[in-house]
This record gives sequence, structure tokens and C-alpha cells, in this order.
Amino acid sequence: MHTERRTYSQYCPLARALDVIGERWTLLLVRELLSGPKRFKDLQDALIGIGTNLLSTRLKDMEKNDLVVRSKLPPPGVAMVYELTERGRRLDEVVLSLARWGTGLLEEPRKAGEHFRPHWLLHGMLSMYDPELGRDLRMTYEFRIDDEVFHVIVRDGKASGDMGRAQRPDLVWMSDSRAFMELVFGVTPVDKAANSNALVVGDRDTLQQVLELFNPVPMRR
Repeated sequence: MHTERRTYSQYCPLARALDVIGERWTLLLVRELLSGPKRFKDLQDALIGIGTNLLSTRLKDMEKNDLVVRSKLPPPGVAMVYELTERGRRLDEVVLSLARWGTGLLEEPRKAGEHFRPHWLLHGMLSMYDPELGRDLRMTYEFRIDDEVFHVIVRDGKASGDMGRAQRPDLVWMSDSRAFMELVFGVTPVDKAANSNALVVGDRDTLQQVLELFNPVPMRR
């Protein structure tokens, strides 16, 4: 049965934007696709609880609104994937702004039944990046959290991130998600963290640098 798409019916830029991206799951799909093309199954696995039919509907809506496009991976890959269009990639700042606002909420303990994927922390980190502190840096940081790996690169005052291992990282942190969050929110002192087995590559100063560059403390209030 076809369901009429809801609209705010307002000639307003915010209302028009919400008509396109305000449906449940849409921005989380953007979050997943910002790190690169994904198969339908990849998206389904990342968005636990969305349901096959609803995921198909959301992707069709996003295609219709020129946010995503389907394509085939180049050889040797032959899978059909979804990727963001140029218009879709411009939602990066929207996602980062919302992640920045929500980072302070992660100080509350994880609730029973809440799903979690370590790579979701990547956008939270990028949203807290301080460009003034990173202005003259050329650094690469790799994080192996639970069973996922992602990295952040700081170049020319900008920070970018992606899934997978980094080339010649200046820091490699490997731990479970709880230990990582306790480090980020200051529960674990830097000296103790630097002397732990979690710091695979790098030293105390490099670890302190990471915490200052991607500091969530201002968003705690």
C-alpha cells in the first residue's frame, strides 16, 4: 500500500530540508554512507531494527531526492552498492553538528537494549575537532575498538576520518569501547592510559594531543 509522504507544507528552508531528511533513519543512513559506499546488507547490519522494507523505502526516497545513487564496485568487486551523491555529501556538516550536540549525552551510561558500533564514535570525534590546535599538525591516529578499526588524519588544519587501518599511524589505540570512552571522557588519566597495553603505537604526549584535538568536555554542559 502506498503511503503519502508527510510534509510540513511550509515555504521555509528548514522545513523543506526536513521534508527531505527528517524521516526516521535517513540521517543515520547518511552517517553510514559518509565513510564510503555500502551494500544493502552492510546498511542493514549497521542499522539494527530498521527492517528490510523500511530500509528499501528510505533508500528509494534518498535516490529520488538525489542523496544517494546505486553503483557497482570496480573489479574485482561486483557487488551493487549505495553511495552518497555530491548533494548527499554536503550533509556532512549537518551530521557533524548534530553529533557535536549529542556528544555530551554519551556521558550517561549506555541503556539496556541500546545498540552500539564503535565506528559511530568516528563522527563524534570529528565533530569535536579543534582546527586551531590542529592548524600546524600532520598526524594520523588509528583506533582499534572492539572488532572495528577506523582512523583520523589531521592535515592543513582539517581532520578527516575513514574506516580501516591507516598508513604509518603516529598513534594506535587498541581497547574495548568502554576503556576508550573512559579515556575520552577523562575517567582514565592520560598517564595511566599511556602506560597501558592499549597504547600500541605512540607515547603519552601523542595521546594527550589526541584528547585535546577531539575534546568532548565543552559539550558536557
